[in-house]
Amino acid sequence: MKIKNVTDKEFAQYGRILNDYYEFGGIMEMMEQYPVPDDVVYVPSVEQLETGRTAINLRMRMFGELPIQIGYCIGKNTKLNALEYHRSSEVDIAVTDMILLLGRQQDIQNMVTYDTANVEAFFVPAGTGVELYATTLHYAPCSTDENGFKCVVVLPEGTNTDLMICHTKSYDDKLLFAKNKWLLAHEEAGIEGGFIGLTGENIDLSK
Repeated sequence: MKIKNVTDKEFAQYGRILNDYYEFGGIMEMMEQYPVPDDVVYVPSVEQLETGRTAINLRMRMFGELPIQIGYCIGKNTKLNALEYHRSSEVDIAVTDMILLLGRQQDIQNMVTYDTANVEAFFVPAGTGVELYATTLHYAPCSTDENGFKCVVVLPEGTNTDLMICHTKSYDDKLLFAKNKWLLAHEEAGIEGGFIGLTGENIDLSK
């Protein structure tokens, strides 16, 4: 599939590039200590990443003083596997070059199915921070080479953590997978507990 750049106009419906005011250098240096695994690892909150000027700026300005969590998603990946959305924006900071596979919540049919033919791919160069709007479907980034990717992920506190109660799995909570996380999985991904809502090809950028 064609891979666009986050600087292209097509990205504007999904999010925006954050300016240099947020000073990502320090948080990128902290990420050097984490080796890239062969699979994909996501950690919602890392205390070290949640300190310093960048964390303060993100909490005070990007999230309007809401409590936030700063974690990471790292690994080697070329597949879509699933798409998720939150009721809030997400900030992704590309520690390495990476590719985001994105869609629009508005294109979910009957609230539960989404055709992967609508997905677009965007290259995010290392050192770039982007805000993904709440209506933007996304999942784990994809690698640009065999070395894998590193991405810092910033969200309202508690997002992507375990649910506390059982849900009826109807209406708005049919896709609810974790706190503030609604997910549509592809059947090929084998995501336990994930609602199979993606139709079409499980996109693989290695092909």
